[in-house]
Amino acid sequence: MSGHSKWATTHRQKSAADAKKSAAFTKLANLITVAAKKGGGDIESNFQLRLAVEKAKQANVPKDNIERAIKRGAGANSDGRNFEEVTYEILGPGGSALVVEAVTDNKNRTVSELKTILNKNQGQLGGPNSVLWQFKRQGEIVVDKKALAGKNPEELELALIDAGAQEIKTDDHGWQIYTEPDKVQAVTNALKNQQIETKESALIFLPKEELKIIDPEQQNKIEVLFGLLEGLPDVNNVYTNADW
Repeated sequence: MSGHSKWATTHRQKSAADAKKSAAFTKLANLITVAAKKGGGDIESNFQLRLAVEKAKQANVPKDNIERAIKRGAGANSDGRNFEEVTYEILGPGGSALVVEAVTDNKNRTVSELKTILNKNQGQLGGPNSVLWQFKRQGEIVVDKKALAGKNPEELELALIDAGAQEIKTDDHGWQIYTEPDKVQAVTNALKNQQIETKESALIFLPKEELKIIDPEQQNKIEVLFGLLEGLPDVNNVYTNADW
């Protein structure tokens, strides 16, 4: 008769959760490093760095990790690793298109890992602008519903539009506000002026048109592929035009 240890099960679950958290922290730290490398280590003057740091803080990345990542990108405490941002275009199952944003210190390794997943999941790595033309670069700001409590929606929408908001989508969870990439900071400031905290702000690839996937088998294939790509150590974001 085999025994069962509740502690052992809990320990395995905790170890898996810790490993996942550590991987997420590493991805965010690498994103900060690249932003600091491109625009310097001053958060006030480097908007991309500010976005990366805010995202890391929202994920509870320790302050020391954030500071080390900034120093590494700005040239201090260099460990010899050269990180860079890379965007990959993918033709997926059912005619879907996917865009993958990665931060890597070894593009050959990243491409190899991508191809391994794609070859097993009916995906194909595309050339430049093979699928990217189906997306547009946008700023996205997410606000929780509770942060909007007591605010006048019409007045707030007008203030955000004046600041540069192009589209505001609402649902049961809150607002998703879309802007031109260079208007994210202005709209974020407009929200702060209204004493509204943002849940998240980022630059994203938004599909110009969504591709409705009806077939359950194709839906499953896209979902599996999407999850595997997201799980790669070097990958920070995955976008798709598929709606399943």
